[in-house]
Amino acid sequence: MKTIYHKADSRGHANHGWLDSHHTFSFAGYHNPERMHFGVLRVLNDDQVAAGQGFGTHPHDNMEIISIPLEGDLEHKDSMGNVATIKEGDVQVMSAGTGIYHSEYNKNEDKEVKFLQIWVFPNKRNVEPKYDQISIRDIEKKNSFY
Repeated sequence: MKTIYHKADSRGHANHGWLDSHHTFSFAGYHNPERMHFGVLRVLNDDQVAAGQGFGTHPHDNMEIISIPLEGDLEHKDSMGNVATIKEGDVQVMSAGTGIYHSEYNKNEDKEVKFLQIWVFPNKRNVEPKYDQISIRDIEKKNSFY
């Protein structure tokens, strides 16, 4: 297997004031034809959202979307009726399937939120959308995927 290194300073970058985002693969205004995806991994964004700001309601379909707060909390609302706070130490997974609308906001008034957003192409398209959230805050679970 070939190893590919993408140094941090070679990633795409966009600063919208309220959102400071680094893109490993082509995303939004950043386009690099050599970095469209890696296998089923489509998006690996390192995002910082300013206090009191966030992503308004927007659609997704046929994508597995994983959000992992590294510092701070995100408030999530979606068209399936889910309302949740994704906290540092949580992992949120949305299977967008046939389509979902959602928003994510940093409700903190004095602290930015830093999180990873990962998109993976699904192995099945047009499935019923799903939402799940788990906590990995327990010390015995740190640095492991089980």
